[in-house]
Order: sequence, then structure tokens, then C-alpha cells
Amino acid sequence: MLRLRLVVAISLWSLVALGIVVPLVWLINNRDWGVALMLLVPFIVYGLMRLGRSLEAWANAAQRP
Repeated sequence: MLRLRLVVAISLWSLVALGIVVPLVWLINNRDWGVALMLLVPFIVYGLMRLGRSLEAWANAAQRP
């Protein structure tokens, strides 16, 4: 069960990160106003870090008796 939760957590985080980062990078690269989106990047990275920590806690919760 622990292994399944870990795989689900990693997969979910990877999908969310790709779904957010790829369009953001495309907009920054291809739009004139995309440079302004660089102001959002620290907040997006912080949100992804928080999501990763919460998914890690969820995956490790199955390990505790």
C-alpha cells in the first residue's frame, strides 16, 4: 500500500508540475506580455513545493501504525 501511495503521489505531482510549467514557459517565450508572468514564477514554484510536501505526507501516512 505504501509503495502504491508513493507512486501515485509522484505521478500526480509530475503531472501537475508539467501541466503548469510547460504552458507558463511557452507563454513567457512566445508572448510579448509573457515576460510579466515571470513575476508569478516564485509563487508557482512555492505552490509546487507545498503540493509536493503535502503529497509526501499523504504517502507516508500509510506507513504509520
